[in-house]
Amino acid sequence: MMQPFTRHTGIAAPLVKDDVNTDQIAPILHSRGLKEDYRAMLFHRARRRDDGSEDPDFVLNKPQFRAAGILVAGENFGAGSSRESAVWSMLANGIRVIIAKSFADIYRENCLQNGLLPVVLGSALGDQFIARVVAVDGKAPFTVDLGTQRISGPGGPDVAFEIPAADRTRLIEGLDDIGLTLKHVDEIASWEARAQTAQPWLQSARDSR
Repeated sequence: MMQPFTRHTGIAAPLVKDDVNTDQIAPILHSRGLKEDYRAMLFHRARRRDDGSEDPDFVLNKPQFRAAGILVAGENFGAGSSRESAVWSMLANGIRVIIAKSFADIYRENCLQNGLLPVVLGSALGDQFIARVVAVDGKAPFTVDLGTQRISGPGGPDVAFEIPAADRTRLIEGLDDIGLTLKHVDEIASWEARAQTAQPWLQSARDSR
């Protein structure tokens, strides 16, 4: 079940890079089992050295960001192949919001389908917010409120963000595409009943119910 999103408070971790792709987020070598460890999958190659030990310089390995609930990134986040594990691994680590200057379209849609809020801040505003996150360095949390469409936290005023009304509703109500369709199940059934009477030649098989 997709978890509804209304507001989220958490430490914001700055991953100040552009063009982070889905294979970097969730390496394909860790997506071949029947019971993947999505928590361990997230940025596995970046988090580990060649000998398997943790890289202390990677942002999510730093003590103040180990429990980050918000990830802040640059342009074109989630580029590359369509890979839902690149969203599932975020959620498995408690990250419910990604704030970026822009997203790859497929990755953004996968976020919306799984209850992870993708917030787009334009280049100038994004740079300002990244500077705030870097300055705070995990010492205080930020709050992202989807109802008011605002980000609040230390180091400056609230930041307003835009999101299409349909995407906002989907997240608040916890609905993926199937859930959105089922909201109209009565209208669908009514249409099918009318079509069966008015255009019986379009019915290729009887409803087994």
